[in-house]
Amino acid sequence: MSSPAESIAVVSRAASRRTLPVVLTGVALVAMSISGTAIALPSIGTDLETAGSALNWAVAGYNLAFAAMTLVAGAAADRAGRRRVFVIAAALFTGGFLATAFAPTIEVLDAARIVSGIGGAGVMAAGGALLASAYDGAALNRAFALMGTMAGVGIATGPTLVGGLVDLTGWRGSFGVFAGVAAIIAGAATRLAESRDERARTDWIGSGLFVATLTAVMFALLEGPGYGWGHPMVIAGFGVGIAGSVVFAVAQRRSSAPVLAPELVGNRRFMAWCLATLTTSIGFLGVLVFLPTYLQAAAGHNPVTAGLVMLLLTAPVLVTPIFAAMLVNRGSSPRFLIMIALILVVAGNVGLLVLRPENTTVLVAIPLLLIGIGMGASFGITDGQAMALVPARLVGTAAGFLNTLRAAEALVIAGFSAALLGFLTSALQDSQHAADVAAGHLTTANDPGRAVEIDAFTSSWHRTQLGVGALCLLLTAAVALLVFTRSHGKDTHIQEA
Repeated sequence: MSSPAESIAVVSRAASRRTLPVVLTGVALVAMSISGTAIALPSIGTDLETAGSALNWAVAGYNLAFAAMTLVAGAAADRAGRRRVFVIAAALFTGGFLATAFAPTIEVLDAARIVSGIGGAGVMAAGGALLASAYDGAALNRAFALMGTMAGVGIATGPTLVGGLVDLTGWRGSFGVFAGVAAIIAGAATRLAESRDERARTDWIGSGLFVATLTAVMFALLEGPGYGWGHPMVIAGFGVGIAGSVVFAVAQRRSSAPVLAPELVGNRRFMAWCLATLTTSIGFLGVLVFLPTYLQAAAGHNPVTAGLVMLLLTAPVLVTPIFAAMLVNRGSSPRFLIMIALILVVAGNVGLLVLRPENTTVLVAIPLLLIGIGMGASFGITDGQAMALVPARLVGTAAGFLNTLRAAEALVIAGFSAALLGFLTSALQDSQHAADVAAGHLTTANDPGRAVEIDAFTSSWHRTQLGVGALCLLLTAAVALLVFTRSHGKDTHIQEA
């Protein structure tokens, strides 16, 4: 996918061959950190004596930074060099995890997690751009299917791996292991081939607006249950988010080098694949982050067994990306395959309404498998199909945008947390008590109040999950409308796949 506009350094064949394994290893590590941290939350909360939004920021802060910086990192990779951004990002990832391992307070830990999220964003965005600049055609589909598979490997093994590490080394040791592996990836990446678009420019205003807008909305969603939705700071957060979105949209249309290229947003087919990515993220991530706490607090699992149960959700992501890409390369319609994947995600989320503290694994097995299969199939299809519509000069921006939508996990997790805490507060009539229950801090087994807490936790989960299923259904309908209607010539400026 090269073009005369791109300046590509002369490199050896050996350097080119290293691109795929280094990028895929980085992707797997980032995915593990996304899925595995939730397993460690109860241990972190107990050790640092914290709960509620402060503890949730250990996950949400990482994901906020990931979501906010992925788009920025993708655009920066096009301009500054995809290898350079990948190396810097891997180094930040390393430093953030090392600081987390030694964090003395929850405030330091949350800050370190934000640094790790920035690094993870760069690894994903620059990694996708490195692959897109190195492959085309069927090879591009295979490369992105492998990227999806490695993301699946990370997501699938993250909860189990972290659960085992927490048991063996404590939560601090688990973060230390991640830091060590990330350092190796950063070193190996220095020997990769470099590529960039010499005409690219940095949109500092657009980048700042995007980060500020997303941060304001995240703050309002996470702090709303604690402060109250009518609190001036919460209202201000939503206000800044809405105003920032409008200003960002205007600024992108007027910018000579927008961080989010209008030609990408204006392409219906590209946006359809991006929206499919967002839908599967919404349907997958709330369960991924919050179910482990329920399994440990309400169902009585330890971190290892909770991680094993989560394999029902994550293990399908190991195999379905390659299988889905193989079907596409053999002539199957990617549009029909993605619709099947989205329907499975919707069905799985609605199916989780059967969740109970008794016989939990048996009850949730099929819904978790459905969500995992749908998510994995999406991994194998969406990136390759979307990136095939993108000119070479925008591969970093496009990869960043795709992963930004996938990283809408920040808002998904914040929204899921806000809904769960809101329902728990309503049921328990005490916001601090609700925060403790949501964090997995229930009363002792012999306390009669424990049954009340578990009932409230279960009913709040059901109500939250119903909302997630409904939202995924609406988004699935929107994807169907975009992929099965003709564009009437509006997308001709970007090559159709």
